[in-house]
Amino acid sequence: MTSNSAQRAKPAQAARLMRWATYASVSVATCLIGAKLLAWSLSGSVSLLATLVDSGLDALASLINLFAVHHALSPADEEHRFGHGKAEALAGLGQASLILASGCFLLYEAVGRLLAPEPIAAVAAGMWVMVLSIGLTLALLRFQRHVIARTGSTAIQADALHYRTDLLVNGSVLLALVLATWGWVGFDALFALAIGAYILYSAWDILRRAADHLMDRELPDEDRAKIEALVAQHPAIHGFHDLRTRSSGTASFIQLHIELEDELSLLQAHQISVEIEQIIEQAFPGAEVLIHLDPLSVVDVERRQTF
Repeated sequence: MTSNSAQRAKPAQAARLMRWATYASVSVATCLIGAKLLAWSLSGSVSLLATLVDSGLDALASLINLFAVHHALSPADEEHRFGHGKAEALAGLGQASLILASGCFLLYEAVGRLLAPEPIAAVAAGMWVMVLSIGLTLALLRFQRHVIARTGSTAIQADALHYRTDLLVNGSVLLALVLATWGWVGFDALFALAIGAYILYSAWDILRRAADHLMDRELPDEDRAKIEALVAQHPAIHGFHDLRTRSSGTASFIQLHIELEDELSLLQAHQISVEIEQIIEQAFPGAEVLIHLDPLSVVDVERRQTF
């Protein structure tokens, strides 16, 4: 998980960017499926079949993302007080399952073609489709990178991982088709094997990210260090402890205990707490900050109870 808090968009802007990213992803995947289906039907290339299956799963994963992002961005309700951001991680688990299935299928097909090689037809058509695929994928990835930097969306990160994989897939298929024109047909199956192995590796990465999200993994170390620095700069603070953080969709949840003079009135302590909340929220737009006030006389007990 990367830290981009300084660049994060406001919640309304983040929601709009995430929706546009899902629409763009579905559109690109749909275009590529049509082009690759035509090229594979003409050529019979198993590596083209590999990238067709990959694009088909990308389209399905992007549709899952579209619905997951829509649900994740819906406001909190009486049954989901912390919002619906975990829908993104659930979508990631679904995507990983699809990717695992596609990887296994491709390995099966590639081994079969390696044992029984077949000539590839209509190589030129396949090559043009791969060039088109690479161009569209690069454009989509550039937009997704912008969205991820502004939102930190887990679902868009998972989707972008698919399309980064596609770049390698499409590039390797293009190379396999070029080699086929020189009579080296066996590379078609070998490249399909490599693609299948890489897809399985990608699935593991998505599973890990989604599990971290669902298990409330702490924010990155640099974000935690930034929070600590912001709190420590307040002149009324004698210290703080029990900093806990997590994320859910585009929202971050931050809680900590601050240590104050025993003699402060409740109103004074409350005002200090509000000031710190505002400082953190300014640095982390959309974050929900919860601060517990501890008088200095009980700090030693509090610290022994935390980890």
